[in-house]
Amino acid sequence: MLQSGFFDLDNRYRKLDERDPLISLNRLVDWEHFRSTLTVIRKKSRKSRAGRKPYDVVLMFKVLVLQHLYNLSDDEAQYQIRDRYSFCRFLGLTPEGKIPDAKTIGLFREQLVERDLMRTLFDDFDEQLNAQGYKARKGQIVDASFVDVPKQRNPRAENEQTKGYRCALGEEE
Repeated sequence: MLQSGFFDLDNRYRKLDERDPLISLNRLVDWEHFRSTLTVIRKKSRKSRAGRKPYDVVLMFKVLVLQHLYNLSDDEAQYQIRDRYSFCRFLGLTPEGKIPDAKTIGLFREQLVERDLMRTLFDDFDEQLNAQGYKARKGQIVDASFVDVPKQRNPRAENEQTKGYRCALGEEE
């Protein structure tokens, strides 16, 4: 096995940067613009300092943007963030760091829906892109999961009987 060179990882990241549309999206959109709208859902004061602090609201909104652009469920978003380096970079997360789980993503979306903020946020997002001459097109990540298909084996007599019904109904064999 070959030993990695000193700049191999940097070169790999640079080549990824050349084709990653999420890097362009990060440059085009002023994500901090959304913070004032998003912080409305965190107005409730915490009862104690115990427990983990909530994820940043801008980061969570960016997760919703990824879901929208790539047509991802909450569970699939969690998996893709963990699996894809490009998603981690877009969100400002490290591959080994903590990522929002599916339940956290769903709860965040529900909080925005309850306050009727989703349309406003995504209209602002589209407006920022349009102002710079871009339009977000939805994509899809294909889920290539494999599922065992149950095998049905009819006895010969049953197959013959089925063929007999088809003939009686005027269907060809």
